[in-house]
Amino acid sequence: MLKIILNELRISLIATVSLALLLCGVYPLTVWMLAQGFFPEKADGSLTSMKGDIIGSSLLAQRFDGPGYFHPRPSAAGSGYDAAGSGGSNLGPTSQKLIVQVKERIAAYRAENSLASSVLIPADAVTTSASGLDPHISIANALLQAPRVAKYRGIKEDLVINMINHHRENRDLGFLGEKRINVLLLNMDLDKNK
Repeated sequence: MLKIILNELRISLIATVSLALLLCGVYPLTVWMLAQGFFPEKADGSLTSMKGDIIGSSLLAQRFDGPGYFHPRPSAAGSGYDAAGSGGSNLGPTSQKLIVQVKERIAAYRAENSLASSVLIPADAVTTSASGLDPHISIANALLQAPRVAKYRGIKEDLVINMINHHRENRDLGFLGEKRINVLLLNMDLDKNK
């Protein structure tokens, strides 16, 4: 009986060590090498840099303050755009708290962009994404912010609109989601043209 138990224990240990080496060593190393070989930029987090300094990732939203920048969607992640606190607010469409938040955001968006009360505000300008870190805004949102950005930077609005069109990203796989603008990349392009 003891011989059977020791044999089973030996088989279990061999299986555990073999699987640990395979799944904790060989597999992650293989995936890492393939990713670095075929998609090095994406494998490193799609980091973007300006003048040699890393300023963010094109996959994550970050706060842009000031009237000379396009602003991302509001964030419910942590204290705002905090990747460690990624997540939505979990407020449903009938939540009074959400209704109040959206009304306040609409008023602030109208005031910031000098918009009349008749102008429709895109939903992404006043609601958070599921992760709270969506790096994109809708084209309509970008176009409503364009006059403010152009005015503050002292450049023609047509130039800003051309930059928006240049940064327009298509739907995923051609049919998923909407056309959109990556806020970080657009703001970086604006800063390059100072």
